Order: sequence, then structure tokens, then C-alpha cells
Amino acid sequence: MSSSDVVVAQLWRYPVKSMQGERLSAVQIQGDGVDGDRRWGVRDERTGRVLTGRREARLLEAAARQAAGGEPVIELPDGTVLVGAGEATDNVLSDWLERPVRLVEAGVHGDRAEYFADPTDDASEAIEWTMPPERFVDAMPLLLMTTASLRAGAALHPAGEWDVRRFRPNVLLDVAGAGWLEDDWCGRVVRIGEVDVVPRQPCVRCTMVTRPQPGLVRDLDVYRTLARHHGGNLGVWTAVRNGGTITENDVAHLVADDLPDQ
Repeated sequence: MSSSDVVVAQLWRYPVKSMQGERLSAVQIQGDGVDGDRRWGVRDERTGRVLTGRREARLLEAAARQAAGGEPVIELPDGTVLVGAGEATDNVLSDWLERPVRLVEAGVHGDRAEYFADPTDDASEAIEWTMPPERFVDAMPLLLMTTASLRAGAALHPAGEWDVRRFRPNVLLDVAGAGWLEDDWCGRVVRIGEVDVVPRQPCVRCTMVTRPQPGLVRDLDVYRTLARHHGGNLGVWTAVRNGGTITENDVAHLVADDLPDQ
């Protein structure tokens, strides 16, 4: 990785799990991820599980942002805007999703979710997993991805739309060339602006990447392409070594190799 040709292209925060997120010009990174990222989720009150786009695809049709005071603001497909948690928000979400649901905060109201055994078959067995505490993230604090990987996918499935919104990274780095470049960074310290992060493992993808959302059609071949050519992976789950601010156009570079687990 050359420090002259790797820069931050996009930064994303997803205040409510599985809803569309907000692109930001700068983010504050804490030890457990982007400030405000995935702090909220929509819980199915019948099962006690937090819904994801794997189980409830309509979530991707809604958008969420974080207000200045930290409250989540949700915009539904019909333009209805919901501010903060509470009975009024829960009632509208329940009517929209046609099931009793509640907007809950991570670390307070449970951390169970589920995925399908077959990522391309919504009728396959639903398997439960427990998310890390404090945030409704699947595995680790940050998801990092490169434009090179998007180009690699597009070369293999050129009819597909390899839009970054399908893959929901927190940090998208602009890198020359094509290939799954970020995989080689696992176990190394990457400095992005003033923040040091450590990619740990490739992100195993699921049916979420196939889901339709505003401006993107359903496309099972996006997942099939990743499964056939890259073990179903795209992007890397990443730990935070030290917090700080990352802004668009910050330079990223490797500062150390083979960092032992801490």
C-alpha cells in the first residue's frame, strides 16, 4: 500500500441496523466503532430478535440518520419521519412492517438476530446468533472496503450494480487497480488520518447484498459471484487500535505488520 494513492473515498454511519445509512464527510471513531453506528435496531416483539435485512427486506427501504442530540431519525418509504424511540415510533413501525416491533437501543434491550442458512433462499432455515454488546454489529467494530474490490466484483459480474450501498462499509478506501486488496491487510495496522485500525478477517457476505433498495434492484448474482470467486467474502472486519477523527480524502497507509492480537 502506497501512502500516495490510498485515500478515504466515503464514510458511512448506519444509526439503525439494516436501514439505509448516512454518508458523512467526517466520522468520530471510538474503540467500538463509528460514533452512533448501529446503536439502534428494530426488534420483533414476538421473537425477541432484532430484525435485519436478511429477515425483513423492507428495512432497507427506510433511511436513518442521527440527530445532533444523538436520537435516531427514521424516514419511511412514504416520507413519514420518526424522531427518537418511544410508543409513537413503535406504533408506526409496527403498522409499516405488519408485526409488533419496537425500536431498541443496543446494550439495553438484547442482542439476538438471525440469518438464513442459505444466503440465496429466504425459505431456508433461520439461524440465530448473538451480536457483540453495545452495538448491533455482526462481528467487529468497523467494516472496511476498497474500490479495488468493487471493481473486481464488477469485472466478474458486469451486468450487476456494484454500488457501495449494497455492501454497507463504514470506510471505503479509493485504491488503484482491481482485486481483493484489503484481504492482504489482515493482521496489519492501517493508519487512516489520525486513527489506527487493524483489519482482522474477511467479511463473509449473505443475502443482504442481493436485496433491493432505492435505486438498486434485487440481484442474486452479486452474492453468487462472491461465493464462486472469493469465498463469499467482500471487505474486512476491522478492530480499532486508537480512536480519533477520519475525514474524506484522508490518506491511508500501513504502519506495521503482523500485529499480535490485543
